Amino acid sequence: MFINVSSLNKSYTSGLVRNEVLKGIGMKLEKGEIGVILGPSGSGKSTLMNIIGGVDRADSGRISVDGVEISNLNDDQLTDYRREDIGFVFQFYNLIPNLTVGENIEVVSNISKAPLNMDEVLTAVGMQDKKRRFPRELSGGEQQRVSIARAVVKNPKLLLCDEPTGALDYQTSRSILQLLQQVNTKYGTTILMITHNGAIAAMANRVFKLRSGEIVEEVVNQMTIPAERIEW
Repeated sequence: MFINVSSLNKSYTSGLVRNEVLKGIGMKLEKGEIGVILGPSGSGKSTLMNIIGGVDRADSGRISVDGVEISNLNDDQLTDYRREDIGFVFQFYNLIPNLTVGENIEVVSNISKAPLNMDEVLTAVGMQDKKRRFPRELSGGEQQRVSIARAVVKNPKLLLCDEPTGALDYQTSRSILQLLQQVNTKYGTTILMITHNGAIAAMANRVFKLRSGEIVEEVVNQMTIPAERIEW
């Protein structure tokens, strides 16, 4: 398995109160698949994604990504892991406002070991003609396309998407989901997405339903639905 998580636990302490956020999580995802972590706010979705992405550490348990036991990495090794292997797409786009579209992507491309061609990626996300625009000149959907291009250009092994359609309207959301499917097909990028929108699960190969820090159900979709056909 490309992603293999077992017996993962995470808690936070505030004063005398200990809050168990993740309780014995186990999950697997094969290379080239799209996975969706589905659950309501407060279920532990973002914490789980941050640990898989090397942003946070678990209290106990094991995580391997592409054969690397990331739970054993030190801080410097985790930094290399995030830079070289992981692409992040967030609900809010986090573009650098005083850089153009092309410059926002070039910043990431320049620090990557084996980046993809920037113009090819911009064309793939439909933003080649906006290369010299600034973020303030773009719609929300266009800014999200740029953030996806920025994540993809580094040629990551794993693309982590945290509520990537959460700030977008219905039609724009579907176009972003369609774009993620195209990235998955074109580049073979493994994608793990968290969402509270149950309809999105239909486009995933594997769905992990999270509630109160536990995976209560795992669904393997034998047939996935094209994003343009998803409705909610």
